[in-house]
Amino acid sequence: MQAQEDWVQEVEQAIEDLGRVRSEIGRVIYGQDRVVDEVLIALLAGGHVLLVGVPGLAKTKLAATLGVVLGLVQKRVQFTPDLMPADILGSEILEEGPDGRRYFRFVPGPVFAQLLMADEINRASPRTQAALLQAMQERKVTVAGTDHPLPSPFHVLATQNPIEQEGTYPLPEAQLDRFLLQVNVDYPSLEAERRIVIATTSAEEPEPRPVLSGERLLALQRLVRRIPVGERVVEAILRLVRAGRPGDGTGPDLAELVAWGPGPRASQALMLTCRVRALLDGRLTPSLDDVLALAPPVLRHRMAVSFAARAEGITVDRIIARLCDHVG
Repeated sequence: MQAQEDWVQEVEQAIEDLGRVRSEIGRVIYGQDRVVDEVLIALLAGGHVLLVGVPGLAKTKLAATLGVVLGLVQKRVQFTPDLMPADILGSEILEEGPDGRRYFRFVPGPVFAQLLMADEINRASPRTQAALLQAMQERKVTVAGTDHPLPSPFHVLATQNPIEQEGTYPLPEAQLDRFLLQVNVDYPSLEAERRIVIATTSAEEPEPRPVLSGERLLALQRLVRRIPVGERVVEAILRLVRAGRPGDGTGPDLAELVAWGPGPRASQALMLTCRVRALLDGRLTPSLDDVLALAPPVLRHRMAVSFAARAEGITVDRIIARLCDHVG
């Protein structure tokens, strides 16, 4: 009984801390409440985020603000076609000691941060993209045969421009699957844009302040995994993900519309993110509404429409909506 009371008290403290985090981010980022919440959900679940949106929607500013508010060591890399893997991971340089002996010393790259902002990740070559793959999945990098562990926590916030595709290299499916969520950043509402125009052109622009620390974020991530999930929610997650696979036969007939569907990582992502969404809303356990709300950011980069579907103007988000109707 005492253990349960301690757990409830720990959850209440987490809810209070996350309320302060959202409030502090809201002082700096206007009109993107859904985007902020989805990015926070991914980080609290211990995952990486792919931000997709046109230029000027505060994607880079959001990443910088999160780094300050969450108390994380952050670095930023602008991805370009000539960027090399060593520019991200680091490299060994030859040095000479006072005694004249030569030795190699490892110089860490910007990936050795708690929050890495990978700006326009699809502009880098496949070789450089692949260099980030091991870091995202295994939380370490290998240089000259030696493993170097990354800091903890470690998160990648990558951005991608959906309209300017000339000179870009589409991310392979294996790397897309490493992102816990794909968060689409839309234009702000009229009222939000009014606030943006006034606040960012005044004499004093608000600056974010630290609320959490890296250690506290790790504690929250551990707490998230202890939140119970009801059998009804588990069944909804499995039905939703499995129905998105062509030829599964358990949901809408998508064989002609879906080229490939979500794998087990999608189910794992929904289980974790539903717990976090419940925590952000001040609840002790997730519901079916959490599954339906998080289906688009979890599934949209783990599915691909067929040529026939594209010819009919059917998008991945429309297919996900059909899956949600089937489950809901």
